[in-house]
Amino acid sequence: MKSSCPKIVIVGGGAGGLELATQLGHRLGKKNSAQIVLVDKNRTHIWKPLLHEVATGSLDSDLDGVVYSAHAAKHGYQFQLGTFCDLDAENKFIKVSPITDDRGKVLLPERQIQYDKLVIAIGSVSNDFNTPGVREHCFFLDSHQQANRFHHALLDSFTRVHQSESINELNIAIVGGGATGVELSAELYHVTELLKIYGLSKMTKEKLNIHLIEAGPRILPALPERIATSARRELSKLGVNVMENTRISEASAAGFVTAEGELIEANLMLWAAGVKAPDFIKDIEIFELNRANQIMVKANLLSTINDDIYVIGDCCACQQADGSFVPPRAQSAHQMAQCVEKNILHELKGEPLESYLYVDHGSLVNLSRFSTVGSLMGNLTKNSMFIEGKIARLVYISLYRMHQQAIHGTFKTIALWLAEKMMRVVRPRMKLH
Repeated sequence: MKSSCPKIVIVGGGAGGLELATQLGHRLGKKNSAQIVLVDKNRTHIWKPLLHEVATGSLDSDLDGVVYSAHAAKHGYQFQLGTFCDLDAENKFIKVSPITDDRGKVLLPERQIQYDKLVIAIGSVSNDFNTPGVREHCFFLDSHQQANRFHHALLDSFTRVHQSESINELNIAIVGGGATGVELSAELYHVTELLKIYGLSKMTKEKLNIHLIEAGPRILPALPERIATSARRELSKLGVNVMENTRISEASAAGFVTAEGELIEANLMLWAAGVKAPDFIKDIEIFELNRANQIMVKANLLSTINDDIYVIGDCCACQQADGSFVPPRAQSAHQMAQCVEKNILHELKGEPLESYLYVDHGSLVNLSRFSTVGSLMGNLTKNSMFIEGKIARLVYISLYRMHQQAIHGTFKTIALWLAEKMMRVVRPRMKLH
């Protein structure tokens, strides 16, 4: 790395990218030891595990989001709005797509951003496995814009059922029995119960039919079976139709079609079955990729093809000792950001780099106000401890507070928590617009 004020460019302001930009901004940017630049296609950040709450209106992304430009000004880094579209690794610059307004007018042409060190943290998108009709008929939850689109469609559906004399039910089908699908199912029942407070009393939970569709033998396949069993029991109590061992062959305007030819009718369809790195990474034709388009890295999180490019988060293919890849979770991105922060500081000092070791602290699934279940990994042994109820809920909330602390600091995190408590008095319990 250059000795004279190196330029470190981080592409992607998700959990890992934003935390890394913040910490490098504190350690290097504020001291003018390096120029830290964060590039993202959005102006605001929402913690991805909360997108299902944005989709149901439980969380208002306009109020709860982090504005990159304002955050950058306080934390020693620069923010540039733009969509990463290409990379010249030999000449060390990335290309950013033109920025256009709502009418398609070009505000900024395609531009290049030079770097000395590049960190790719572009996250993941839903993997539709090329299933016919999915892109045309389904909603996704890859970004807060997509979550807002689902939210508006949900409000329209609630209103239609409430004001119609002939429509007596709302059918919602969710493909993917992972954490997103499970948590969204429970949250939908929660917000439906709130509708009577806001005058939509005819849209009751008895009129809500949710089909949670999983191709594998059980929901939450990446988590311990006890968690999956507990979550399935709670969902069934709420009224969710959990359909396991059900493969979808097609999506149509009427609903999902199973491999056996059965039609699962739905007014709203959401696809949350698996993730992959964005397809354009393959088109760049530079990196070594795995089957999920993730970029292969060395043990120190440098890409296998270039020692000036780090990769973190969901788009990172980091192979563990047992041959498996580090799972695409928020805790993985957090740990990767910490590792890359240390390694960039090591490089500046001419010190050897550290290897990344994923530490699984356990998994939690939040079923809205109804229940929280999960497991915590022991520090002294490899055994996990099953937790549920209020304790699990407290631990789940603490994960978000840890993320806030990493990007805001302790004092502001406490202030935000107090502000949230006070705002609950004056704000609706769900977003209604």
